[in-house]
Amino acid sequence: MIRYELAKDLMPLVLANTQYSIEPGRKTLHQYDLAKIQQQVLTHFLQGRPIITFQGLPTLVNRHDRDYVIILKDVKDKVKLEAVQSLTSTCLAAELRSYSEVCDALSTVEVALGFLAMTGGVPHMLLAGYLEEVLRMQDQTPPHALSMCRLMHCVALWQLLTSLKSQNMMRIKRDPFAGFPAEYKQALGDEDRRLLSSFFSKTVADGFLLEIHELLQLELKKPAAHHDFSPQWGLKDTVVAYMERKDLDVWPEVEELFPQQISLAQAVEAWKFSVAFKQGHSDQRS
Repeated sequence: MIRYELAKDLMPLVLANTQYSIEPGRKTLHQYDLAKIQQQVLTHFLQGRPIITFQGLPTLVNRHDRDYVIILKDVKDKVKLEAVQSLTSTCLAAELRSYSEVCDALSTVEVALGFLAMTGGVPHMLLAGYLEEVLRMQDQTPPHALSMCRLMHCVALWQLLTSLKSQNMMRIKRDPFAGFPAEYKQALGDEDRRLLSSFFSKTVADGFLLEIHELLQLELKKPAAHHDFSPQWGLKDTVVAYMERKDLDVWPEVEELFPQQISLAQAVEAWKFSVAFKQGHSDQRS
C-alpha cells in the first residue's frame, strides 16, 4: 500500500514537467512530459519498495462467487443447526413480498454464514444480536421478518430465501436458472405435468421443493455437473439420496407418490412448474 497526498506529493511532480505556451487570442496550452512524469512516479513512489504477492494472504471473494457447498458444510460442522418452523417459513414468505426484500434478507443471512463458517457461533443467539454485537455491523440489521431467527436457523434460512428469490424472479419474468447447463432444462410432457399436478394436489411437499431447489443451486448449476449427476437419473431418487447424505428424513408421501418418471434432465422445468402450480392452487383457495 502506498500513501500519498495529491496536493503535496503528486501535483508538484506534474507541474514540474509541464510546459505552457500562450498564443494571442487563445487559451493557455499545456504540454505534459508524460515519459518524465511516469519515470519520476516510479522513482519516487515505487523504487526500492518490496513487492507483495497474494500468496499466503487472505483475499476477498465476491459474495456471489462463494462456494456455498463448502460454506454450508463448514457452518454445519461448527454450529448445531435446526430447521425453521413451518409457521416461521410461512410468515417469512408472507412478509417478504418483493424481490428486493427477499434479496436484502438473503444478503443478511449470507453475511452471517460467511463468518459462522470461519468462527462458529452460539446456536441460540439471535441473528440480529450476532450482527450487531459480535460483528459490529449495525448497518446489517436484519429485516423485521428475520428478527426472531437465531444462528441455528441460518442454513435453513439460506435454503428458504434462495428459493423465494427464484420464485420472485419468476414473478417479474426473469429466469432464475439462466446460465444453468442445458442438460437439466428438458421440457416436461403433458403426462409429466399431469402427474406433478396430481402429486401437489394431494400433498404439501414444500420441503421437497426446497431440496430440489438447493440441489439445483449447489450442484446442478456447475458446468460439469453431469459428471456427478447424470441427467438420465430419476429426479426423486436423486433428491432422496441427496437428503439422506445430509441425514434428513424423507417424507413418506414423496417416497410413495412423487412421479418416478420425472428425470433429472427435467429438474429445472419440474421445479418451475410445481412452484407455479402450487401458487395457482393457493390463489384459487384464497
